[in-house]
This record gives sequence, structure tokens and C-alpha cells, in this order.
Amino acid sequence: MEVLKFQTNIKCSACLAKVTAALNETVGENNWEVDLENPQKTLTVRGDNSANEIIAAIKEVGFEAGRL
Repeated sequence: MEVLKFQTNIKCSACLAKVTAALNETVGENNWEVDLENPQKTLTVRGDNSANEIIAAIKEVGFEAGRL
């Protein structure tokens, strides 16, 4: 199982709520988390998905992510 990290523009719990369904569908529930306390708003994903799949899922709901 690979661990991928991304810098995002997910800023608050409301933003987090908007991406939850997309990330749960893409990588599975409990396989991801966003550190809202970190200035980079780091998204950590555990699983076998490609970085491009994760970035696309986030972009679909109006947010941005870049690989760290």
C-alpha cells in the first residue's frame, strides 16, 4: 500500500465536506485525511490509486491538489 501526499486548497470543514464523497469513492473511506492545521493543507492518501486519479477526483468537486 502506497502513501501519497498532496498540497491542497481545502481550507475548512465545509470544504472537507465537499470533497468527502469524491475521495471516499476514489480511494475508500478511512484511506485519506486532510491536515487542516498544516499551512499546506496536506492530503494524505493510503492505497493503490494513482496521483492523477486523486487529483482528478478533487478537481471534479472544485478544489486543487498538487503532489508533494
